[in-house]
Amino acid sequence: MTPPPFLRAPPFPQHNAVITAPAQGRSTVPPDAIALLRSARVGGAFWESDDPWAAIESAGSVTAHGDDERIAIATVLGAAVTVLSPGRYGAPGDEPEALRTRLAIALAACDCLDPFTGKATTFAATVDLLAQWRREIAANRAIVAASGMAWWKRREIRRFLWVPERRLHIVRSAASALRIARRLGGSVAVWPSRVSPQLLADAAAQHTGIVRVEDGFVRSVGLGSNLVPPSSVVVDARGIHFDPATPSDLEHILATTPFAPALTARARALRQTIVAAGISKYAAGPAAALPPRQPGRKLVLVPAQVEDDMSVLAGGGGLTSNLELLRRVRALEPDAEIWFRPHPDVDAGHRKGAVPDDQALRHADRIVRGGGMAPLLDVVDAVHVLTSLTGFEALMRGRAVTCHGTPFYAGWGLTQDLVPPPPGRGRQLSLDELVAGVLILYPRYLDPVTGLPCPPEVLVARMAGAQATNRLGWVAPLRRWQGRFMAKVRARLR
Repeated sequence: MTPPPFLRAPPFPQHNAVITAPAQGRSTVPPDAIALLRSARVGGAFWESDDPWAAIESAGSVTAHGDDERIAIATVLGAAVTVLSPGRYGAPGDEPEALRTRLAIALAACDCLDPFTGKATTFAATVDLLAQWRREIAANRAIVAASGMAWWKRREIRRFLWVPERRLHIVRSAASALRIARRLGGSVAVWPSRVSPQLLADAAAQHTGIVRVEDGFVRSVGLGSNLVPPSSVVVDARGIHFDPATPSDLEHILATTPFAPALTARARALRQTIVAAGISKYAAGPAAALPPRQPGRKLVLVPAQVEDDMSVLAGGGGLTSNLELLRRVRALEPDAEIWFRPHPDVDAGHRKGAVPDDQALRHADRIVRGGGMAPLLDVVDAVHVLTSLTGFEALMRGRAVTCHGTPFYAGWGLTQDLVPPPPGRGRQLSLDELVAGVLILYPRYLDPVTGLPCPPEVLVARMAGAQATNRLGWVAPLRRWQGRFMAKVRARLR
C-alpha cells in the first residue's frame, strides 16, 4: 500500500479535499519549506486527537522506521531521530542535514493543488490552508454540544464546528446541552439570541464555557430571514462582537494583533475585490435604478435596522427607533440630502422596525428600496448608522461614517463616534488592519461548492462568480408569502 503524502487534508466528511498530487513540475518547494512547516505545525495526521506534533515535541525524540512520517515531523521540529530502517524520510545513521534533504525530496515528489479549484497552487498557500484547518479543529475540540441552532442551518454548523473523531451534539434546549457538557467536559456553542442570564449562571455553576456562534459579515447569497444558511460565521469564546459591554474575540484581535505587512496587503486585496464585485453581507445584490442626487448637496445614507435586533439592543446605547435615528441625522445634517433605506427583513414583513413612508419623509429626502447595498454606497458621500454593518461596508469604500451607537468597527479611529467607545478600544487602526481583523482573522467561511472550510477569498470569489447558491431555495417563496401576510397584519394593528 502506498503511504499517504506528508501534506494531506483532514478527512472532512462532506468532501475529499485533494491538496497534493504526484509531481508534474507545476509547483516547487521553497527553500524555507521546513521553517513554514515548523511554524504551522502541519504535515501528517495533525488533526488526530493524539497529535503527533505535540507528542514528538513533548518526548524530544523519535525512534521509528524511515517511512514513518513521525521521522519527518521530528526533522521539522529538530527533535532527536533514530532511524531503524531506510525509507522516504530517513535511513540508519542519517544526520540532521541528511534528514532535511530527504524530507525536501519527499515534499518535491508532490505538486500542491488548490482543493477549491483543482489547480496548481504554491507550497506556502497549501501550508497556510492546513494551518487554518488546524486552528479551527483545535478550537472545535473544546465544544461538545450546541443549542439554539435553527434546523435550516445545522448542516453548516456541523461543518464549521467539525472534529474528526466525534459528531457534535446539537440539541434543542440549553439544559440538555449543559448536561452533555458536564458529562463530556467541554464547552457549549449557543446562538447569541438564545443566551439567557440563567444559561450563563448555570454554565458558570458547573464551570462550562459558553461559545457564541453568529452570522459572519460576508454571509450568504440571500437573507437569513429567508432561511438561507450561512456561508460564514463567527465563533467567539469571549463574548460577541456586537455587544460593547463585554470583551469579544474580535475586540481582542483588533486591540492586540501585530498586523504584519503581508496580512494588511492581503486585507487590501480582499477589500478591493469585494468593492469591485459589489459584494455586501448578502453577496452582490440585484441592480436597481438609483434616484438622481441633488447637485451641490452632501448625500447621506441612513440604513434602517431591525429594531429588536440584538446588535441594536446591545450597542444602540438605548436608541432603537429607526424614526428617531432619522430625526437625529437630520438635526446633525440640516443641509444634506438624506436617503433612507428600510431594512429588507422589515420590508419583507419578517422583523420589527417599519417606519411609515410619510413619517420617514419628514426627515429624509428620499426612501430608497430594492437592489443591493453596494451600489448605494458607491454614490453617497457619508453614512449615519446606529450599529449597522453598512457602516463597515461604507468604510471599505472610503465613505465617512458617523456612529450613533457602538458597532464593532467604532472606537478604532476610523469613524466619528457619538458615543464614547468601550475601554478595550482606542487603538488607532488603518482601514486594512480593521479589514484584516474583521474579515480574515475573526470569522470562519465555508466554500458553497465543496462545503470545505475556506479562506474568505474563496467565498468572495464564489459570490462574485455566481457560484454560491442556497441549498434551501425551495423555502424562499414560502417565506416571502409569510412575510407579506405578517406585514399586512402589522399594518392593521398600527
